[in-house]
Amino acid sequence: MASIAASSISMQPRHALATTRASGLKLASFVNQERNNLSFRLRPVPARLRISCAAKPETVDKVCEIARKQLALSSDEPVTGASKFSDLGADSLDTVEIVMGIEEEFGVTIKEDNAITTVQDAADLIEKLCRAKGA
Repeated sequence: MASIAASSISMQPRHALATTRASGLKLASFVNQERNNLSFRLRPVPARLRISCAAKPETVDKVCEIARKQLALSSDEPVTGASKFSDLGADSLDTVEIVMGIEEEFGVTIKEDNAITTVQDAADLIEKLCRAKGA
């Protein structure tokens, strides 16, 4: 059995001329147990499992370093992409200083209306801004 998440999928059997399409596919399980017919079941994907464009690990690591430095965290305190700045002890002023450090490090400008609550949010935004800047 294989699982796939996509917005659309197209399947063409080897020994048939028909093509099957499913649009707006959330999650499908494909089952083919030595049969000529391929069947699949659609299941909704919970919101917590949706994946967006993820930043490069190097970007996440740099944001972790900036947060660690700005918040004066010890090297043994874990800081990961899932870390929320508030859980790391950042207040609103600390968050502004982290954003300023990010802007300086990556040469980007982050608008106030961008919601950044986790290290991963910041890294994803940096990747998006760098792509837009390079285009």
